[in-house]
Formats: sequence, C-alpha cells, structure tokens
Amino acid sequence: MAGLTLTVRRESWPILGAFTISRGSRRQAEVVVVELDDGSRRGWAECAPYPRYGETVAGVIAEIEAERPAIEAGIGRDALRDRMAPGAARNAVDCALWDLEAKRSQRPAFEIAGLPAPAPMVTAFTISLAAPAEMAAAAAAAADRPLLKLKLGGPGDVERVAAVRAAAPESRLIVDANEAWQPAMLADHLPAMAEFGVELVEQPLPADADVALAEIEHTVPICADESFHDGATLAGLAARYDFVNVKLDKTGGLTEALRVARDARAQGLGIMVGCMVATSLAMAPAVLLGGLADLVDLDGPLLLARDRTPALAYVGSVIHPPEPELWG
Repeated sequence: MAGLTLTVRRESWPILGAFTISRGSRRQAEVVVVELDDGSRRGWAECAPYPRYGETVAGVIAEIEAERPAIEAGIGRDALRDRMAPGAARNAVDCALWDLEAKRSQRPAFEIAGLPAPAPMVTAFTISLAAPAEMAAAAAAAADRPLLKLKLGGPGDVERVAAVRAAAPESRLIVDANEAWQPAMLADHLPAMAEFGVELVEQPLPADADVALAEIEHTVPICADESFHDGATLAGLAARYDFVNVKLDKTGGLTEALRVARDARAQGLGIMVGCMVATSLAMAPAVLLGGLADLVDLDGPLLLARDRTPALAYVGSVIHPPEPELWG
C-alpha cells in the first residue's frame, strides 16, 4: 500500500450510567480513531487506550504519529507488527489496514483472513460492580439476556453472585474480578462460584501473583485477561489458566489476534473474545474472531448511551456481522 493519508483523532462517547470495575468507575469511553485514505478508498478503525497498561489517549496518538512516515508510505501489517509494540495504537492502525485492503480488493476481511463468514453470535452482557442489591436489580433488568458477565471486586463477591443468581436464575453467568482477589480467597470463592453455576472466572488474581492458580483445583474454569496480552505472553499460561481473553487492544490488532487465538487453541486453552467499552467500530474486527472462540464478550456498544452510525446490529444479545459500510 502506498500513497496513504493518515488521520488520527480523539473521540469521547458517553457511557449509559457508569461502568465500574474493581479499579474504578467512569462515565465516558475515550477512543482514538485512525483513518487511512488512498484518494479513492478509506479504511478506518478504533482503539480504546487502557490505563491499566499505562496507555493514555495522548500517548496512543503520539505513538501513531511517530509512525506516520511508515504508515503513509504504505507499511504492511506484518511490518507494522515488527515496528510497533502490542497495544491500542497498533490495533487502530492494523485494523484500519485490514479495512482498507477489504475495500480496495472488494473482498470481505474474513475472506482475506482465511476465515469462514461470521455468523450471528451471542455476546455476554456486563453488570458493573456495585453492592449486591444493585447488581441484582441490574441483573433482573437484563434477565432476558442469556449470558451475563458480573464485575467483581473482592470482599462481598460471594454475596454479589448469590444476589444476581437469585435475580436472574435462567441466565448463564461468568464473572470478572479484574485482579481483585488474593490467593487466600480462592479456597472459598471458587467453590462458591461453582455452586452458583458460574461458568468462568476471569482474572481472579493480580497478574504478578497468578502462580497460585497452578497449585489449586479449578472447580470453575479460569481465564487470563491482565496476565495475557499477545503471543509473547502466551507461554506457560496453560499451567495456570483454562482460557485466555483475546482483546484487539491488547494484542495490537487483528493480525496478532488471529495468531494468538490459534496458538492458544493448539495449547489446549479455551478462548474468549473480549473488548473495551467502545463503539461498534472497535467491535467489528473482533467479530471475525467469534468463530474461533468459545465465549464472546463484545458488548461495548450496549454499554454506551449512543453508538456511531453505521453500527453493528444487536438484537438483544445477538451480534450480527458488520456491514461493509462500517468495517471490513
């Protein structure tokens, strides 16, 4: 690809209410949008900088701007992977390159990637961390959704899950502690999660303390999120985890995500495809990974007060594949 014009901009999207996890709460989704224009076609993509990894909107924009000459000269996706570190900045550029290639070739991105055509898929729907009664009320309001993901925070988590299970008895449940548990909690918390029918516990321990997971019985499958980023962090995870959460903003784009999803599967790990809180533009490339995944958690736009146009079609908790006008 040659002769491209790069545009980078910041956007802020209001969250419906607040999004709360163990590390804090926010009411806005701050994203970075990248556009690549060759004069007749435009490819675009979106990333969500993640403070947990030291990312900021300004830092991500600066990282992309530093690569402007190479990007506008037509860098390929594999060369981009070698030049930029995994993370949100590379994700936005990588996925914009995928979109541009799809539009130039008039072939869908899934076909270029050698994937089957994506089918409609069920996404988890997130219930933010709160007091048990508040989470139960939120779960009751979402009880028609088949899969709920509960954000947990450490002390009181058993009570939170018990309250939600009572409020939404028919919903499948997965939980995400976002590193809020300590090793001493595992002996009580994991059996309790199993008792309430929880199907997956995501990142219970801090990433630097997760060696304890290799020494206990997994009464519920455990998924790596903060402990897993890209191919370089995959080694050794199968001794501690049963699943990995593949997020484009962590892997640094669809190119690396496809590699690590296949490598994780080859190591016997289950796969969740996850997301940050962002618009449909950020979700669209991740939908292509849905066919490789056991669980899909791409509800970012459902947590916003409004989405961009065009947008993904959500029918309840079912995501339909993106139309070319959005991405790919």
